[in-house]
Amino acid sequence: MTDDAVRAKQGVLFALAAYTFWGIAPIYFKLVKQVPAFEILAHRIIWAFVLVLILIIAMRRMDRILPIVRSPKLIIRLTIATFLLGGNWFLFIWAINTDHLLDASLGYYINPLLNVAIGMAFFGEKMRRLQLVAIALAVTGVAIQVITFGAVPWVALALASSFATYGAIRKRLPVDSISGLWLETAILTPIMLSYLVFFADSSASDLTANAWQLNALLVAAGLVTTIPLLCFTAAAQRIRYSTLGFFQYIAPSLMFLLAVLAYGEPLEESKLITFVIIWSALALYTIDSVIQRQRNRRTIVQEPLS
Repeated sequence: MTDDAVRAKQGVLFALAAYTFWGIAPIYFKLVKQVPAFEILAHRIIWAFVLVLILIIAMRRMDRILPIVRSPKLIIRLTIATFLLGGNWFLFIWAINTDHLLDASLGYYINPLLNVAIGMAFFGEKMRRLQLVAIALAVTGVAIQVITFGAVPWVALALASSFATYGAIRKRLPVDSISGLWLETAILTPIMLSYLVFFADSSASDLTANAWQLNALLVAAGLVTTIPLLCFTAAAQRIRYSTLGFFQYIAPSLMFLLAVLAYGEPLEESKLITFVIIWSALALYTIDSVIQRQRNRRTIVQEPLS
């Protein structure tokens, strides 16, 4: 195999690992269900801060942090993105531990379509016909649930919109993923430490009184945050970003299966109809991406001959 083929194969494996890890992450959060969602969030941020700092020091990347910290404009924009991400993480944890995993799954199915809409609205990206149809289908699916069944899928919409907006802000920031994650956790860590020390009053808030198994699980929140991100970064460095996009449906699909098969969440008629329409929209979106990719390949092959 050529070096490029080896790197591509590694990229596919890293992508599978990243999205599979994100898809089964609800299993971890269910294991610490007895801990309030905001406390789990606090541990996730604090331990991710510690773990990523160790990684940055080991990789000798501290020199990448200083230019960002010295730029007030970058820090302000990164702070806005950080609070969107923190809100998204909290809602995701809350959704899992209050048996709204199906809603979380729906949110991450909607997310790629929302990314396309944001690209058109704010980044001047042109929308192809099938993409427009896919987005129209997604809007129709949500509208049917609201109008016919009187149920607003607010958890799904909030998760999709917060993460899509976060991604749009981060897209324009010249900050690599590892440095960005550490700075994001660094911004939130003082708030989370203050919460744990002065406000948290659950039975699990005093780590010295907990069983070591529970404390180990809470510390593992840092691993749950960083491992899939590192796999994702490794994948993005080895394969095309468009190719990487085809793996993004693994996570919400695994969440869907866990919700229905493992945790027994009821698949109500309103949700099922919305899911079917969103799946149809994503199928169109995927077909359009494949067609466009084939056209691009033909163009690249033909150009040297012209």
